Amino acid sequence: MSLSLKMEIDTVEDVTCLNPELLQLPEVSPFALKTTPLLVDDLFSQWLSLPETGNLVKSLINDAKAGTAINACANFSNVNAVGSSSLPSMFSSVNAPPLSPRSLSGSPRSSKQKSSPSALGSPLKLFSDPMQEVIPQFYFQNGRPPTKELKEQSLSKINHLFNNPLNGLLIDEFKTVTKEVCKLPSFLSSALFRKIDVDCVGIVTRDAFITYWVDGNMLIMDVATQIFEILKRPGNRHLTQVDFRPILRELLATHPGLKFLQNTPEFQDRYAETVIYRIFYHMNRSGNGRLTRRELKRGELISAMQQADEEDDINKVLRYFSYEHFYVIYCKFWELDTDHDFFIDRENLIRYGNHALTYRIVDRIFSQALRKFAGDVEGKMGYEDFVYFMLSEEDKSSEPSLEYWFKCIDLDGNGVLTPNEMQFFYEEQLHRMECLALEPVLFEDILCQIIDMVAPEREDCITLQDLKGSKLSGNVFNILFNLNKFMAFETRDPFLIRQEREDPTLTEWDRFAHREYIRLSMEEDVEDASNGSADVWDESLEAPF
Repeated sequence: MSLSLKMEIDTVEDVTCLNPELLQLPEVSPFALKTTPLLVDDLFSQWLSLPETGNLVKSLINDAKAGTAINACANFSNVNAVGSSSLPSMFSSVNAPPLSPRSLSGSPRSSKQKSSPSALGSPLKLFSDPMQEVIPQFYFQNGRPPTKELKEQSLSKINHLFNNPLNGLLIDEFKTVTKEVCKLPSFLSSALFRKIDVDCVGIVTRDAFITYWVDGNMLIMDVATQIFEILKRPGNRHLTQVDFRPILRELLATHPGLKFLQNTPEFQDRYAETVIYRIFYHMNRSGNGRLTRRELKRGELISAMQQADEEDDINKVLRYFSYEHFYVIYCKFWELDTDHDFFIDRENLIRYGNHALTYRIVDRIFSQALRKFAGDVEGKMGYEDFVYFMLSEEDKSSEPSLEYWFKCIDLDGNGVLTPNEMQFFYEEQLHRMECLALEPVLFEDILCQIIDMVAPEREDCITLQDLKGSKLSGNVFNILFNLNKFMAFETRDPFLIRQEREDPTLTEWDRFAHREYIRLSMEEDVEDASNGSADVWDESLEAPF
């Protein structure tokens, strides 16, 4: 096959697969051409049969053979101008309706014809440049910058508070900035001050504060993120228990409801530890000791901090900060820790709640299968571990408690509670009922009762999700290993039922801590009275001598 013929065939094949819009037929809409492919083929055939088209093809072939530059655009424009008058009779201007007036700015076809053919390199590949749409910035690495109005309001307050000869504030004067500008609890003042005063010069200047709070976009963050950024150490992406100690120290030093502890630093430390343990028990659901920003936002700590800052009576802040709750936990631990080495063993824990727990559940706790003890003493539970245990035992309706006891009963760790596992723990309960001359309840009946209370998806096992979906899940664990609470549930104590109805917002832990604090206070008053009467008796005996 000759080169001339081959190039002609290639040219024809290339032309037959063109976009119909590139024909540039003013009398025919592109939509009509696209929807009728047979019409397009007919037009192509007629266009190729035109003498001008044949001359164009031959001219291009001759130029290619001679190696000269091919100016296809000019040739095509000439042919198109001539060929457009040689269209079939079906497109005659007599029978065609008049075209609508065209605007150079509004017609998409006119915009396409503005494209420079020489820039595209081929008359058969004319494409319009896409319009460039400006997309506003939607990601900011350090957060979206504050609005101009918000920034001006903050700068006005900052200028007013930092208006002094030093152009800065000492740590004792910084609390006003924390409250009025940052809108944070006042006991975060020292932590925020030290976060800005990285060189420990003892003063925070106006410029340093603006750089950290305004320029650092702390101004537009939510409160949880602000507190997270203030408390976390550089390089960390989480909070540890140590990070909460500065704010607890300042709370103890400044809160009016805790001033009575200022002369007892030992109890100040114990109170701070207890608050931190309670925070991590409820919020650090992974149990790894690393509180993430998401966990901080999901919990109730921020609202509890704000309430503690506004409320003079710390005991009204039931979440985390109540001193009465700390008092109950600490006194319970001190009662069990007979040798006062700040550790308790199996025999100590079995006495909890007037010997309410079974040996099997206590052994399971000390096996550390559900949670490794924080202390280093083998076979002994420290204060932090006791706080986790007590919160779980006295409020089995909370999710952390359900997860705690679920891991205890799940002996094989397969994520479900089987009848065999529940029977293993209930056997000791049954034996204790027989020893106490109580009417025993067979496990078969107990299992039916548990299934009715939980209503699991499968009757042959119970999952953690099943327990979380039932309001009676806490009673399941009481049935299995706490005889006193099991009997109370069976008898339906009307006093407890009335308490629950009086204030449904209180949790089981809140009600328990309130009852225990009253009991412990009465015992302490009786002990003080007996000691006082003894002193009077001794003085009367010694007076004559």
